[in-house]
Amino acid sequence: MDAQKEALRRIISTLASKNEELQNFLEAVDHTLTGLQEESCKVMSDLEAELEKLNSALEEKGAELRYIIKEEKQRKEAELQKQLSEGKFALVSCEELLDFANQTLTINTEEEFLAAAKQIKERVTMAPAFRLTTRPAVSDNMSQFTVDFSAERAGLQRLHFLPVPRAPQIDASSCVVRDNTITVTWRPPGEADSGGDSSSRPIERYDLEYRKTDRDSTLRVAGEACWEKVCDIIEPQVTISGLKFDSRFIAIRVRARNKAAAGEFSEPIAIETTAYNFSFDASTAHAELKVQGDTVTWEPQGVKGHDPRLRGKENKSSSRSATPSPNKTAASRGGRDRFAGESYTVLGDEEMTNGCHYWELHPLADWKSFSVGVAYRGSLGRFDQLGKGTGSWCLHASQWLQSSLAAKHNNRAKTLDWPLPHRIGIYCDYDNGDLLFIDVDRLRLVHAFKTKFSQPLVPAFTVWCGGITIATGLQVPSFMGNFLTTNRSLSSLSP
Repeated sequence: MDAQKEALRRIISTLASKNEELQNFLEAVDHTLTGLQEESCKVMSDLEAELEKLNSALEEKGAELRYIIKEEKQRKEAELQKQLSEGKFALVSCEELLDFANQTLTINTEEEFLAAAKQIKERVTMAPAFRLTTRPAVSDNMSQFTVDFSAERAGLQRLHFLPVPRAPQIDASSCVVRDNTITVTWRPPGEADSGGDSSSRPIERYDLEYRKTDRDSTLRVAGEACWEKVCDIIEPQVTISGLKFDSRFIAIRVRARNKAAAGEFSEPIAIETTAYNFSFDASTAHAELKVQGDTVTWEPQGVKGHDPRLRGKENKSSSRSATPSPNKTAASRGGRDRFAGESYTVLGDEEMTNGCHYWELHPLADWKSFSVGVAYRGSLGRFDQLGKGTGSWCLHASQWLQSSLAAKHNNRAKTLDWPLPHRIGIYCDYDNGDLLFIDVDRLRLVHAFKTKFSQPLVPAFTVWCGGITIATGLQVPSFMGNFLTTNRSLSSLSP
C-alpha cells in the first residue's frame, strides 16, 4: 500500500510538473499570438507610411520637372511672340514703302520725282525689315527635357522588405559579474541571407532584455512582462548596474536593429549571481521597533520617558548609561521570541554557515544610536544586548549627547577613532572567522574581528531613536580585497 502511494505521488509530481510546463507553453503561445497581431499591424502601418513617402517624393519630383518644362516653354514662346510682333510691324512698314515707291514711278515732274526718290531712299535705310533677323530666335526642340525612369522603375520592381538582422550571439565567457553589475558582450550578427543588400542596412542599435530567475534552464517563461529592457545600445557590449542579486541567476538575451527592422532575440543565457540575501525577522523585533521592508525604526509606544523634551532630565538623573531605560511594560506586549527590555534588537532571517557574505547599513537622517553585527541566534536571550556576550560581535555608533564609535564583543568595548560612517559595509567570512566593518564612502576599514565561528550566524541590529535601512542581495565588492590583505595586522577583539 505504501509503495503504491509513493508511486502515485511520483506520478502526481510528474503530472504537476508537466501541467505547469503546458500552462507556461500555452501562455507563451498566447502572448506570441498577441504580439504577432500587434507587430503585423505595426509593420503594415509602417509600409503604408513608407509608400506615402515614396509617392510624395515622386509627386514632388514630378512637380519640379513639370515646372522646368513649363518655364522653358514660356521662355521660348515669349521669344517667338516677340519675333512675330516685330516681323508683322516690319512687313506692314515694308508694304507701305513699296506702295509709295510704285506711286513715285508714275511722277513725271523731275523735281517731284527726285524729292520722292530721296525720301524712299531714307525710309529704306531706316526700314525695320532691313534690321530684323529672319531666323527664329529659339528652336522648337525640347529633347533636353526627356526623362528615362527605367532604372528607377526597375529598382522599384526589385524593392522588397529590409533584410532582418540575425540574432547576435552572447559571448558567455566574456560576460563579467562584479560589484552587482553585469557586463554583457556579444558578437554582432553576420549579414542577413535574405534578399537585398544587407551591407547597405548596417546594424544601428541593439536591445537587451534581462530577468531574474532561480533556474538555469527553461528560460523562455510565460509572458514577457518580467523582462527588464535596455534599449538603443550602440556597441556590442553593455554594463547593467544597480542590480540587487536576490535570485540565483539572471537570464539575458539581445537582438539587433537596422533602420527599421528588429531581429529575433538571441537564445537567453543564464548568468549566476550568487549573493547574500536576507530580510529582517519581524518575529524577533523588539515591540518598539517597526519593521517595514528593508527599514527598521524605533517607535516608542506612548512611553513618557521617550518624550524628547524629557530626555535631558532623564540623563541628568542617570549616570549609568547614555541610553535611557525603556518602559518595561512595553516589551510585555511582544511575543515570546521577541527581544525585550533594553535590547531594542532585531535579527536577520537567513543563517550563515559557510562562505563569504556582505551587506550594508544606512542610518536614517534622524538616527541617534544603533549597533550592527552578527550573532549566534541561540546565544541571545530576550534581554541580551549585542556585544555583551560571547555569541555576538557588533559595531556600535551613537550621536546621543556626543558622537562615539566602538567595537563590542563579550562585554568588552574598543573605542574607535573614526568619524561616524554614513554607509557601513559588513563583511563576514564564516570559514576564516573574519568580520569586517567598512566605511564605504571613505573606503576605509573601521574595525575587524578575528575569531572562529562555531554556530550558524545571523545578522543582528539594535536601533534606538531613529532608524536604519539595509541593502542586501549584494556581492562581496571588489574593494574588499584591499582590506583582507591588511586584516591580519590590525588589532581586534577576540573571544
